[in-house]
Amino acid sequence: MQFRRVISPDAGTFESQAQIEGEWRKIDAPPSPFAPEWELAERNRRGFSPALPLLPFQPLSFRDFMLFERHAIDAARGWARRFAPRAFRLARAFEALTGRDFPAFRPAPLYYRQPIYYMGNALSFAPSGAPVAAPSYSDALDYELELGFALARPLYNATPQEAEAAVGAFVVLNDFSARDVQRDEMRSGFGPQKAKHFLSSMSETAVTADEVLPRLSDLKAHVEINGARVAETSFSGMRYSLGEALAFVSRDEPLFAGELFGTGTPPGGSGMEIGRWLKVGDRLRLVIEGVGEIAHEIVERGRYGCRDP
Repeated sequence: MQFRRVISPDAGTFESQAQIEGEWRKIDAPPSPFAPEWELAERNRRGFSPALPLLPFQPLSFRDFMLFERHAIDAARGWARRFAPRAFRLARAFEALTGRDFPAFRPAPLYYRQPIYYMGNALSFAPSGAPVAAPSYSDALDYELELGFALARPLYNATPQEAEAAVGAFVVLNDFSARDVQRDEMRSGFGPQKAKHFLSSMSETAVTADEVLPRLSDLKAHVEINGARVAETSFSGMRYSLGEALAFVSRDEPLFAGELFGTGTPPGGSGMEIGRWLKVGDRLRLVIEGVGEIAHEIVERGRYGCRDP
Protein backbone atom coordinates (compact mmCIF):
# COMPACT_ATOMS: atom_id res chain seq x y z
CA MET A 1 0.00 0.00 0.00
CA GLN A 2 1.23 3.49 -0.87
CA PHE A 3 0.74 6.36 1.57
CA ARG A 4 1.61 10.05 1.73
CA ARG A 5 0.88 13.25 3.65
CA VAL A 6 -0.75 16.31 2.12
CA ILE A 7 -1.50 19.79 3.38
CA SER A 8 -5.12 20.17 4.46
CA PRO A 9 -7.33 22.74 2.73
CA ASP A 10 -6.91 25.16 5.66
CA ALA A 11 -3.12 24.99 5.06
CA GLY A 12 -2.53 24.87 8.79
CA THR A 13 -2.14 21.12 9.23
CA PHE A 14 -1.74 18.04 7.08
CA GLU A 15 -3.57 14.76 6.69
CA SER A 16 -2.35 11.24 5.96
CA GLN A 17 -3.68 9.46 2.89
CA ALA A 18 -3.43 5.94 1.47
CA GLN A 19 -4.11 4.75 -2.04
CA ILE A 20 -7.17 2.50 -1.77
CA GLU A 21 -8.85 1.04 -4.85
CA GLY A 22 -6.96 3.48 -7.05
CA GLU A 23 -7.89 6.59 -5.05
CA TRP A 24 -6.09 8.62 -2.39
CA ARG A 25 -8.21 8.50 0.79
CA LYS A 26 -7.73 10.03 4.22
CA ILE A 27 -6.57 7.64 6.94
CA ASP A 28 -5.84 7.99 10.65
CA ALA A 29 -2.16 8.88 11.09
CA PRO A 30 -0.02 6.67 13.32
CA PRO A 31 1.47 8.27 16.46
CA SER A 32 4.55 10.38 15.79
CA PRO A 33 7.09 12.09 18.08
CA PHE A 34 6.93 15.08 15.73
CA ALA A 35 3.92 17.37 15.73
CA PRO A 36 2.54 18.28 12.29
CA GLU A 37 3.26 21.93 12.96
CA TRP A 38 7.00 21.22 13.11
CA GLU A 39 7.39 20.29 9.46
CA LEU A 40 5.08 23.05 8.26
CA ALA A 41 7.06 25.64 10.23
CA GLU A 42 10.34 24.21 8.91
CA ARG A 43 9.10 24.47 5.32
CA ASN A 44 8.36 28.16 5.85
CA ARG A 45 11.74 28.78 7.47
CA ARG A 46 13.59 27.15 4.59
CA GLY A 47 11.59 29.07 2.01
CA PHE A 48 9.91 26.08 0.37
CA SER A 49 6.85 26.71 -1.76
CA PRO A 50 3.51 25.81 -0.11
CA ALA A 51 2.75 23.79 -3.26
CA LEU A 52 5.55 21.30 -2.59
CA PRO A 53 4.57 17.85 -1.30
CA LEU A 54 5.21 16.95 2.31
CA LEU A 55 7.52 14.17 3.40
CA PRO A 56 5.56 10.93 3.87
CA PHE A 57 6.91 10.89 7.43
CA GLN A 58 9.43 12.82 9.49
CA PRO A 59 12.23 10.42 10.46
CA LEU A 60 13.19 10.17 14.10
CA SER A 61 16.83 9.51 13.13
CA PHE A 62 18.78 8.62 10.00
CA ARG A 63 21.50 5.99 9.52
CA ASP A 64 22.90 5.21 6.09
CA PHE A 65 24.53 1.86 5.30
CA MET A 66 26.97 0.99 2.53
CA LEU A 67 25.64 -2.38 1.33
CA PHE A 68 26.96 -2.40 -2.25
CA GLU A 69 30.65 -3.17 -2.72
CA ARG A 70 30.67 -2.32 -6.43
CA HIS A 71 29.36 1.19 -5.75
CA ALA A 72 32.11 1.77 -3.19
CA ILE A 73 34.81 0.71 -5.65
CA ASP A 74 33.44 2.66 -8.61
CA ALA A 75 32.80 5.76 -6.48
CA ALA A 76 36.39 5.71 -5.22
CA ARG A 77 37.57 5.45 -8.82
CA GLY A 78 35.31 8.36 -9.79
CA TRP A 79 36.65 10.48 -6.93
CA ALA A 80 40.22 9.84 -8.07
CA ARG A 81 39.29 10.67 -11.66
CA ARG A 82 38.27 14.19 -10.66
CA PHE A 83 40.36 15.02 -7.61
CA ALA A 84 43.55 12.98 -8.05
CA PRO A 85 44.02 12.58 -11.82
CA ARG A 86 47.66 11.51 -11.63
CA ALA A 87 46.90 8.74 -9.14
CA PHE A 88 43.86 7.82 -11.23
CA ARG A 89 46.01 7.25 -14.32
CA LEU A 90 48.37 5.00 -12.36
CA ALA A 91 45.44 3.06 -10.90
CA ARG A 92 43.88 2.58 -14.32
CA ALA A 93 47.19 1.29 -15.67
CA PHE A 94 47.30 -1.24 -12.81
CA GLU A 95 43.71 -2.33 -13.53
CA ALA A 96 44.36 -2.67 -17.26
CA LEU A 97 47.47 -4.76 -16.61
CA THR A 98 46.05 -7.05 -13.91
CA GLY A 99 42.34 -7.14 -14.68
CA ARG A 100 41.67 -6.45 -10.98
CA ASP A 101 40.32 -3.46 -9.09
CA PHE A 102 43.01 -1.14 -7.76
CA PRO A 103 43.41 -2.17 -4.07
CA ALA A 104 43.01 1.39 -2.74
CA PHE A 105 39.57 1.62 -4.36
CA ARG A 106 38.22 -1.28 -2.30
CA PRO A 107 36.39 -0.69 1.01
CA ALA A 108 38.28 -0.92 4.29
CA PRO A 109 38.61 -4.41 5.81
CA LEU A 110 35.90 -3.66 8.39
CA TYR A 111 33.35 -3.57 5.56
CA TYR A 112 33.87 -7.29 4.97
CA ARG A 113 33.38 -8.16 8.65
CA GLN A 114 30.26 -6.19 9.55
CA PRO A 115 27.70 -3.75 8.10
CA ILE A 116 29.02 -0.19 8.18
CA TYR A 117 27.01 3.03 8.28
CA TYR A 118 27.11 6.68 9.26
CA MET A 119 24.65 8.76 11.28
CA GLY A 120 23.10 11.48 9.14
CA ASN A 121 20.99 14.55 9.88
CA ALA A 122 17.36 13.45 10.21
CA LEU A 123 16.17 17.07 10.28
CA SER A 124 17.66 18.19 6.97
CA PHE A 125 15.34 16.21 4.67
CA ALA A 126 13.71 18.16 1.85
CA PRO A 127 10.67 16.96 -0.07
CA SER A 128 10.77 15.91 -3.69
CA GLY A 129 10.29 18.95 -5.90
CA ALA A 130 12.25 21.35 -3.69
CA PRO A 131 14.87 23.44 -5.49
CA VAL A 132 18.31 22.60 -4.10
CA ALA A 133 21.77 24.14 -4.23
CA ALA A 134 25.29 23.10 -3.36
CA PRO A 135 26.40 24.23 0.11
CA SER A 136 28.55 27.36 0.23
CA TYR A 137 31.73 25.39 0.95
CA SER A 138 31.47 22.94 -1.97
CA ASP A 139 31.85 22.93 -5.73
CA ALA A 140 31.22 19.20 -6.17
CA LEU A 141 27.53 18.49 -5.50
CA ASP A 142 26.56 14.87 -6.09
CA TYR A 143 23.40 12.80 -5.74
CA GLU A 144 23.06 9.26 -4.41
CA LEU A 145 20.02 7.16 -5.29
CA GLU A 146 19.12 4.84 -2.40
CA LEU A 147 16.27 2.79 -0.98
CA GLY A 148 15.17 4.05 2.43
CA PHE A 149 13.38 1.90 5.01
CA ALA A 150 11.76 2.86 8.29
CA LEU A 151 11.05 0.83 11.41
CA ALA A 152 7.46 0.21 12.44
CA ARG A 153 8.34 -1.15 15.88
CA PRO A 154 11.27 -1.13 18.30
CA LEU A 155 14.26 -3.47 18.12
CA TYR A 156 16.86 -4.50 20.66
CA ASN A 157 19.36 -7.34 20.21
CA ALA A 158 17.20 -8.58 17.37
CA THR A 159 17.83 -11.56 15.12
CA PRO A 160 17.98 -10.81 11.39
CA GLN A 161 14.52 -12.33 11.01
CA GLU A 162 13.08 -10.16 13.80
CA ALA A 163 14.79 -7.09 12.39
CA GLU A 164 13.46 -7.56 8.88
CA ALA A 165 9.94 -8.14 10.24
CA ALA A 166 10.12 -4.74 12.01
CA VAL A 167 10.54 -2.80 8.74
CA GLY A 168 7.31 -0.91 8.09
CA ALA A 169 7.79 1.13 4.92
CA PHE A 170 10.12 2.00 2.06
CA VAL A 171 10.87 5.31 0.31
CA VAL A 172 13.19 6.55 -2.40
CA LEU A 173 16.09 8.28 -0.68
CA ASN A 174 18.59 10.81 -2.01
CA ASP A 175 21.80 11.27 -0.03
CA PHE A 176 23.22 14.54 -1.37
CA SER A 177 26.99 14.71 -1.01
CA ALA A 178 29.68 17.42 -1.15
CA ARG A 179 32.44 15.26 -2.60
CA ASP A 180 35.26 17.81 -2.43
CA VAL A 181 35.12 17.88 1.37
CA GLN A 182 34.13 14.27 1.98
CA ARG A 183 37.54 12.62 1.58
CA ASP A 184 39.29 14.68 4.26
CA GLU A 185 36.38 14.12 6.65
CA MET A 186 36.55 10.36 6.10
CA ARG A 187 40.29 10.41 6.80
CA SER A 188 39.63 12.14 10.13
CA GLY A 189 38.33 8.82 11.48
CA PHE A 190 34.98 10.34 12.43
CA GLY A 191 33.19 9.76 9.12
CA PRO A 192 31.30 12.26 6.94
CA GLN A 193 30.10 15.50 8.50
CA LYS A 194 29.56 18.63 6.40
CA ALA A 195 29.91 16.46 3.30
CA LYS A 196 26.55 14.86 4.06
CA HIS A 197 24.60 16.62 6.80
CA PHE A 198 23.52 19.69 4.83
CA LEU A 199 20.71 18.00 2.85
CA SER A 200 18.93 14.75 2.05
CA SER A 201 15.58 14.15 0.36
CA MET A 202 12.95 11.48 -0.03
CA SER A 203 10.00 10.60 -2.24
CA GLU A 204 6.51 11.99 -1.71
CA THR A 205 5.12 8.49 -1.27
CA ALA A 206 6.08 5.57 0.95
CA VAL A 207 5.24 1.93 0.30
CA THR A 208 4.46 -0.68 2.93
CA ALA A 209 7.04 -3.41 3.48
CA ASP A 210 4.81 -6.26 2.29
CA GLU A 211 4.94 -4.82 -1.24
CA VAL A 212 8.72 -4.43 -1.36
CA LEU A 213 10.48 -7.09 0.73
CA PRO A 214 9.40 -10.10 -1.40
CA ARG A 215 10.95 -8.49 -4.51
CA LEU A 216 13.72 -6.43 -2.96
CA SER A 217 16.57 -7.86 -5.06
CA ASP A 218 14.49 -7.41 -8.23
CA LEU A 219 13.85 -3.70 -7.76
CA LYS A 220 14.94 -1.67 -10.77
CA ALA A 221 15.99 1.96 -10.57
CA HIS A 222 17.28 4.70 -12.84
CA VAL A 223 18.62 8.26 -12.85
CA GLU A 224 17.54 11.01 -15.24
CA ILE A 225 19.21 14.38 -15.70
CA ASN A 226 17.50 16.95 -17.90
CA GLY A 227 15.15 14.25 -19.19
CA ALA A 228 17.92 11.90 -20.35
CA ARG A 229 18.43 8.58 -18.62
CA VAL A 230 22.07 8.54 -17.49
CA ALA A 231 22.16 5.40 -15.34
CA GLU A 232 20.21 2.22 -14.67
CA THR A 233 20.71 -0.02 -11.65
CA SER A 234 19.03 -2.54 -9.33
CA PHE A 235 19.09 -3.57 -5.69
CA SER A 236 20.56 -7.02 -6.19
CA GLY A 237 23.95 -7.91 -4.78
CA MET A 238 23.80 -6.46 -1.27
CA ARG A 239 26.64 -7.76 0.88
CA TYR A 240 24.33 -7.91 3.91
CA SER A 241 20.57 -8.34 4.01
CA LEU A 242 18.42 -5.62 5.55
CA GLY A 243 17.73 -7.94 8.46
CA GLU A 244 21.43 -8.56 9.04
CA ALA A 245 22.20 -4.85 8.85
CA LEU A 246 19.43 -3.86 11.27
CA ALA A 247 20.24 -6.69 13.66
CA PHE A 248 23.82 -5.45 13.84
CA VAL A 249 22.71 -1.90 14.67
CA SER A 250 20.36 -3.21 17.36
CA ARG A 251 23.16 -5.05 19.18
CA ASP A 252 22.98 -3.63 22.73
CA GLU A 253 21.40 -0.48 21.26
CA PRO A 254 17.66 0.27 21.33
CA LEU A 255 16.03 1.23 18.04
CA PHE A 256 12.61 2.85 17.84
CA ALA A 257 9.67 3.07 15.47
CA GLY A 258 10.17 5.96 13.07
CA GLU A 259 13.93 5.60 12.67
CA LEU A 260 15.04 5.73 9.02
CA PHE A 261 17.82 3.76 7.32
CA GLY A 262 19.32 3.81 3.83
CA THR A 263 20.72 0.89 1.89
CA GLY A 264 23.53 2.94 0.47
CA THR A 265 23.84 3.49 -3.26
CA PRO A 266 23.57 0.60 -5.74
CA PRO A 267 26.15 0.47 -8.56
CA GLY A 268 25.84 3.44 -10.91
CA GLY A 269 23.46 5.32 -8.62
CA SER A 270 25.71 8.34 -8.03
CA GLY A 271 27.09 10.94 -10.37
CA MET A 272 30.67 10.48 -9.18
CA GLU A 273 30.67 6.91 -10.51
CA ILE A 274 29.69 7.91 -14.04
CA GLY A 275 31.45 11.28 -14.15
CA ARG A 276 28.21 13.32 -14.23
CA TRP A 277 28.38 16.07 -11.61
CA LEU A 278 25.38 18.25 -10.82
CA LYS A 279 25.43 21.86 -12.01
CA VAL A 280 23.09 24.82 -11.84
CA GLY A 281 20.12 24.34 -14.14
CA ASP A 282 20.11 20.55 -14.01
CA ARG A 283 16.82 18.77 -13.43
CA LEU A 284 17.45 15.58 -11.45
CA ARG A 285 15.03 12.65 -11.25
CA LEU A 286 15.65 9.45 -9.26
CA VAL A 287 13.23 6.56 -9.73
CA ILE A 288 12.81 3.18 -8.03
CA GLU A 289 10.11 1.23 -9.84
CA GLY A 290 7.20 0.35 -7.59
CA VAL A 291 8.43 2.60 -4.76
CA GLY A 292 8.45 6.19 -6.01
CA GLU A 293 10.61 9.00 -7.31
CA ILE A 294 12.44 12.15 -6.31
CA ALA A 295 12.83 15.23 -8.52
CA HIS A 296 14.83 18.42 -7.95
CA GLU A 297 16.07 21.42 -9.90
CA ILE A 298 19.62 22.49 -9.07
CA VAL A 299 19.64 26.25 -8.52
CA GLU A 300 22.16 28.94 -7.61
CA ARG A 301 23.00 29.45 -3.97
CA GLY A 302 20.63 31.89 -2.32
CA ARG A 303 17.76 31.20 -4.71
CA TYR A 304 14.22 30.79 -3.34
CA GLY A 305 13.97 27.49 -1.48
CA CYS A 306 17.70 27.40 -0.73
CA ARG A 307 18.18 30.47 1.43
CA ASP A 308 20.23 30.40 4.59
CA PRO A 309 18.37 29.57 7.83
